[in-house]
Amino acid sequence: MLLMRQTLFHILFCVSTLSVTAQELFVEKPTKYITNFPFKQLTGGVILIRATLNNITDTMNFILDTGSGGISLDSSTCTEYKIPHSPSGRTINGIAGIREVDFAKNNDLHLPGLKIKGLDFYVNNYEILTSVYGIKIDGIIGYTFFSRYIVKVDFDSANVKVYEPGSIRYPSGGYLLHPLFTALPIQALRIKDSRTINSNFYLDTGAGLSFLLSKDFVDDSSFFLKTRVPVPIEAQGLGGKKRMMVTIIREVKIGPYSFRRVPTHILDDEFNVTSYPYLGGLIGNDILRRFNIIFNYQKREIHLLPNSHFQDPFDYSYTGMSIYYVDGKIIIDDILKGSPAFKAGFKKGDVIFAINNNFSNDINQYKNLLQSDGERIKVLIVRENTPLIINFRPGKIF
Repeated sequence: MLLMRQTLFHILFCVSTLSVTAQELFVEKPTKYITNFPFKQLTGGVILIRATLNNITDTMNFILDTGSGGISLDSSTCTEYKIPHSPSGRTINGIAGIREVDFAKNNDLHLPGLKIKGLDFYVNNYEILTSVYGIKIDGIIGYTFFSRYIVKVDFDSANVKVYEPGSIRYPSGGYLLHPLFTALPIQALRIKDSRTINSNFYLDTGAGLSFLLSKDFVDDSSFFLKTRVPVPIEAQGLGGKKRMMVTIIREVKIGPYSFRRVPTHILDDEFNVTSYPYLGGLIGNDILRRFNIIFNYQKREIHLLPNSHFQDPFDYSYTGMSIYYVDGKIIIDDILKGSPAFKAGFKKGDVIFAINNNFSNDINQYKNLLQSDGERIKVLIVRENTPLIINFRPGKIF
């Protein structure tokens, strides 16, 4: 981590007949504004920013992710632009597996108004993320970026501001967290269902969900009400696809801010990405996006200020099917037996052509339309070159 720069001031007090010894005070240099740039929100509030690399003129797409312990590039992006890389001898854990990764060393990242030189990127395969979001994901920007600067993420204006490290005056009306840090911020939260528990959780802007618990944490704590009946879903992340369960919990409290009836994923964490028993899981960006956030890693501080999305309703819809963007088409993949999608007659391999007269072929828009729990929607699909209309009513996770 960069050392915080400090300025030395000498202060001498003189009173007519009284001599006072000179004092030395170390006063931190004020932070200095560097740049700002827009971002786009993907499903679940995930932050997508645009940047260029080295002397490549094409703009690339990066996810801004506090859940990443470094900075990384997609392997297909390296191939396309002939970015050299070599084995690193290291592995990374994802929700669905462990992968060896290469290093692409000594690259320059160009954000609008900011050039970061000499970065070593991990190289990983982000094909699954590209198919989930329907847009090419060229990389993930994590700790390597956040540890160098003070970063303000404003979800009201969809804008990121970057400052040099230094003293900063946080806006009034918010709350200052003091997380623990490994490479990732770890925050104590209070959660409540059958009983109240205080535990530590990752703060993960790269997770397009509200809240996630390790199954081991759930089993050991006997935390859920006995009436809870989680339903299965297919989730995606580093390593590929992973079956999870999803339900709700009564309350999640971060600092003084409480959220009730929070959608909660339960991960059978065989690769221990949630670091149980030290941590219980993670809080994702569908909660974090409800604040304008200042990340100050060097001071180990994160400032939360509720924004205009603070009261947004949570998504309780449940379809039981997964959709992906593949070769220009939005294709239905996994369909869980007994789910609303299964009962409606969808089949794996169906191509979604439109939902409720929306012909955009935009997977993010289609996912939003499928979040109409309890409402009947009309889905136009193509199955074996034959168009079909399925009238469909998504269910709820509670």
